[in-house]
Amino acid sequence: MTTPATGADREREWALLAARAASVKGGDDTVVLDVSGVLVITDAFVITSGRNTRQVRAIAEEVEARLKAEPGVAPLRTEGSAGAEWVLLDYGDFVVHVFLDETRRHYQLERLWADAPRLEWEPVGSS
Repeated sequence: MTTPATGADREREWALLAARAASVKGGDDTVVLDVSGVLVITDAFVITSGRNTRQVRAIAEEVEARLKAEPGVAPLRTEGSAGAEWVLLDYGDFVVHVFLDETRRHYQLERLWADAPRLEWEPVGSS
């Protein structure tokens, strides 16, 4: 008999699904940070980047499409799609950041949240 997934388990799985979706479109150096211990507004950050604005848009669109296939999962808000230097998909309990490479290097979110543990995940097709 399996135990039902808690809300936190589902949200963690959705964040990991977002990371895998980013990998499908070639997201670079994708990380999932558990920020629940250091932030009150969200539990996880998914951070990835693309080499050009077209790829950034494609990654963000793939993440949104994959998550939309899950019942009841939709971003509360989306920002940055027009310029595609930093697209933010806010799902409430987790936030997906899709950066243009140079924009990611500039803001260095991983360094800012260096105390947050990284969640392990496998890119699509890596097994």
